[in-house]
Amino acid sequence: MNLSAPTMIVFLISLVIAILGLLSGLAIFSIIPISAFWLMTIAYGVLAAGCLLKGV
Repeated sequence: MNLSAPTMIVFLISLVIAILGLLSGLAIFSIIPISAFWLMTIAYGVLAAGCLLKGV
């Protein structure tokens, strides 16, 4: 299995989702109806997909 660094776009998308999850967990930003756990899971899933898939 060959891993590659994610592109800057994928990294920034993952970072934004993770920050939204953090703010949701701290009850600062609770507009999104998804729990903080699932937002963080989605963020790390996007980042992992960016590392596993070539050209993403």
